[in-house]
Amino acid sequence: MSAALSLASPRRHGVAVAASVSLVLIGAAFLLPLAWILLAALDANATVSVKLPTSWTLENFTAIMSVEGTLRPLWNSALISLGTATLCVVVSVLAAYPLSRFQMRFNRAFLYTILFGTCLPITAMMVPVYALFVSFRLLDSLPGTVLFMAATSLPMAVWMMKNFMDSVPISLEEASWVDGASGMAALWHVVVPLMKPGIAVVFIYVFTAAWGNFFVPFVLLMSPENQPAAVAVYTFFGSHGEIAYGRLAAFSIFYSLPVLLLYVLVQRRSGGGFAMAGAVKG
Repeated sequence: MSAALSLASPRRHGVAVAASVSLVLIGAAFLLPLAWILLAALDANATVSVKLPTSWTLENFTAIMSVEGTLRPLWNSALISLGTATLCVVVSVLAAYPLSRFQMRFNRAFLYTILFGTCLPITAMMVPVYALFVSFRLLDSLPGTVLFMAATSLPMAVWMMKNFMDSVPISLEEASWVDGASGMAALWHVVVPLMKPGIAVVFIYVFTAAWGNFFVPFVLLMSPENQPAAVAVYTFFGSHGEIAYGRLAAFSIFYSLPVLLLYVLVQRRSGGGFAMAGAVKG
């Protein structure tokens, strides 16, 4: 048996160099698109190449700053994403509670069925969904789109929420029951406050998925005044292959800011992790 490699061994050093080079390449793959967005937004003659602008300008930002072109699509995206995430979080908490707290014979089968629901391709469902929306007269309706997008995000949200809820000790609820609290009161006043970081994770997951969803709003929302930013970005692509790269990059910056701000806000408010030390005495 050979001795373990020391920290100063040549083989160990080679592995460290290879890992560092791989991380640098992965980082460059993420940073280059971001660099293109920032540089192209300030370039009067922006192209698809990453380069320093020959003439710096803010014209790309002023050109897209209009109610119809930018503000209304961003507002529609906010309504759809916030509505989808809020509805999905509330329903997933109510659905995950009995799955987490009650032992039933079909719990595991039901959870795997839920997980299977996340594997269904959205493109395969859109034809019957479109016919359903026509029958119920929900086409070109923001509330109808929110309901459908919340339904498609619900399986994964329930699966994640159930795992987060499992980490909350049931003895805390039992103590509240002794004090006279009902099951729903224990859920909203004991369990939910303790799993705020988990709720934040589910909220961000659903919000970002809805914010970046192009296909569903493109099919279900017809009028331009109801289309979100994910669909409005398509207007920067001309009918003959011409693309306004500078305006596209400027719009992409505005399009990315809400999600970045949400990540920063939730990270600062959640504190990072479940803080239940000392909640249950041994």
